[in-house]
Amino acid sequence: MLHSISANSPRPASVTEPLGVRLLLIGVALGFMLLFLVMPLLIVFVAAFAEGIKVYFASLVDPHALAALRLTLFTVAIVVPMNLVFGVCAAWCITKFEFYGKSLLITLIDIPFAISPVIAGLLFIVLFGAGSTLGEFLESYNIKIVFATPGIVIATLFVTFPFVARELIPIMQSQGIEEEEAARVLGARGWQIFWRVTLPNIKWALLYGVILCNARAMGEFGAVMAVSGAVGGVSNTLPLHIENVYWSIPSTPAFAVASLLAMLAMFTLLIKTIVEIKGQHSLRSHEAKPESD
Repeated sequence: MLHSISANSPRPASVTEPLGVRLLLIGVALGFMLLFLVMPLLIVFVAAFAEGIKVYFASLVDPHALAALRLTLFTVAIVVPMNLVFGVCAAWCITKFEFYGKSLLITLIDIPFAISPVIAGLLFIVLFGAGSTLGEFLESYNIKIVFATPGIVIATLFVTFPFVARELIPIMQSQGIEEEEAARVLGARGWQIFWRVTLPNIKWALLYGVILCNARAMGEFGAVMAVSGAVGGVSNTLPLHIENVYWSIPSTPAFAVASLLAMLAMFTLLIKTIVEIKGQHSLRSHEAKPESD
């Protein structure tokens, strides 16, 4: 059945542009994705298996590759929980309270987005290096930060800490404080309000931010390269190990480890997509609930 469209009614999305324009835009988008996303990924896997499965798995169980994997997972295991705690605390303060310096706090959270990771790593070398006062003080107690695991953790923490907070702040601002105030009037305490009111409302955004933080922590290169020293088997994460092995002959082991990192990234992307779908479904259910009531 055909329906007439009045002059004041919005045009359907399917006829907003001519067919040729829509096909051109779709073709450009698909071509861009094929050229810059799909093809490089395929090349990585083709090169990884170029010398056979035996060489592929031998590259993955190489002692230096395993050490890099362990260091990467160890760094992620420290950085992600710390970012989770910081992100929740920062978002809570910014969205639930009024205080002097709120704009400054938001600006400080965005600093890692504005500073190059390499520059951030160099700043930590200046701060904790052997030539600095703080570095000499720490070394007097046999505490080594730069060119050691603590420096890698600190550099990774710096470049990743905005992700959780930046996912939570818009959600918590849009929700307001009415539910928390109602719970407080009913006698709920601070932790009860957080666990039973705030956390259920932000759980999908929180999980989404954690996933993004995890992905960035696994793939960070610039800041870690500056502070690690890139010693094989000691202070190499997976990205640094890939870069070091790539310049060797043959370079197949580099592509093998790169494929492992790519698979971790794709797994992270899959989880992110599931979280997005569940979060959107939860949001639609929450918006539809007042209408059903």
